[in-house]
Amino acid sequence: MNFRGRVFLAPLTKGGNLPFRRLCLAHGCDVTMGEMAYAYQVVKRSKSELALLRKHPEETCFGAQIAASRPADGIAAGLAAVERGAAFVDLNCGCPIHDVVKRGMGATLLQRPTQLGKLVAELVKGIPAPVSVKIRLGWTDSDRNASEVAKVVEEAGAAALTVHGRTREQRYSRAADWDAIAQIAAERSIPVIGNGDILTWYEAHERWQKSGVASIMVGRGALIKPWLFREIATRQAFEPTASERLAIYHDFAQRLKAHFRDDEKGRERAMRFLPWHFEFFCRYRPLSAPQWVAAASQHPLIQTRMPEEEGLSVLERLLRDPRPELHQELAGLLWAATDAPAAEAAALLLAERMPPVVGELGEVAVGHG
Repeated sequence: MNFRGRVFLAPLTKGGNLPFRRLCLAHGCDVTMGEMAYAYQVVKRSKSELALLRKHPEETCFGAQIAASRPADGIAAGLAAVERGAAFVDLNCGCPIHDVVKRGMGATLLQRPTQLGKLVAELVKGIPAPVSVKIRLGWTDSDRNASEVAKVVEEAGAAALTVHGRTREQRYSRAADWDAIAQIAAERSIPVIGNGDILTWYEAHERWQKSGVASIMVGRGALIKPWLFREIATRQAFEPTASERLAIYHDFAQRLKAHFRDDEKGRERAMRFLPWHFEFFCRYRPLSAPQWVAAASQHPLIQTRMPEEEGLSVLERLLRDPRPELHQELAGLLWAATDAPAAEAAALLLAERMPPVVGELGEVAVGHG
């Protein structure tokens, strides 16, 4: 497993489902990661948690992320992941959500560096695959101890370290601190992977180069535009038209159908995901113009409110509409459409029935460490 010179898809709660990972692979993704699995639930053979360790044959470099507080649970979950084809196992030490931290996992481990070091050392000894660790900058702004934690993680034998450039307290409310990520990358000899606020290819390369990280990881940016990976690889913007984007979303719906099966139960399961993804798809805006490159150097574009444009096509306005009820309708028609042209025809009929409303978008967060 080579942790240098790569672009990782972050382990995204709900968003990192197997069909979405396949969609990212089709658009140039190099390394995929599964959704965080609770190690203690894997030990109990929970079907839902074991499913998070499943990879597709197309995923040639797949990492399984686990949340654990006890070495025995973490090792058992890691072994289950490797048995299912994981190339590496990642320990989540950054997830900020209450359900994780109250169990002594995720970002809670940042407050207990000594315990964390012992946990990582045991995982490294017990799992026959590289073990990486994902952290945030600290528990609060006043308690940023990421440098100390990174040192402990390296000394415990971790193969790589991912740093999300925010504290647990900040969640997603502030811009990621890439200067702090750069400091940790300079201090450590193991590969450091930088994570936070990457939406465009030029932001990716600017942060990669300036911070000196070994690799980068993208999360919400990939949810907004799964083709971000090809943009980073080619250093060139790909600005699909509304018709082209709808075809990509139709492709995603068909991957969901292949995964969950084309029946009523499969549709019900897929609809837990597809409308949710439109909360991110609707945020797409073309951002290759020179003013956006300049603006990105001042503030992350993923946290910048975009002015609405005039003269947009009906289909474009439909795909930018932030209403959840419309997302439900779009998901349904994509599931039913036989091909992309049929999906577009159905979408235009939907626009007549539910005239598009495009307004300012609020922040949308997704859980990941």
